[in-house]
Amino acid sequence: MVEAVYAELGGTKVQAEKIVDIMIDGIVNTLKKGGEVSIAGLGIFSTKTRAARQARNPRTGEAISVPAMKVPKFRAAKGLKDAVK
Repeated sequence: MVEAVYAELGGTKVQAEKIVDIMIDGIVNTLKKGGEVSIAGLGIFSTKTRAARQARNPRTGEAISVPAMKVPKFRAAKGLKDAVK
């Protein structure tokens, strides 16, 4: 992504990397707050709450408790789905 920004906007690669980092940090911070980020033509980033559950340690077979947690989720836009086909 840095190379694409650098090729399109010029400047230095350090500046292009900073632009990409700012965009990614913005998405992460919005998701941390429970919001969602929509990028036209790409898709929607959101969070989903995964319920607490019981799992097994594959090495010992011991039952362990996995707490509820938020996980990132991405829904691709129609334009992205069509482009990948």
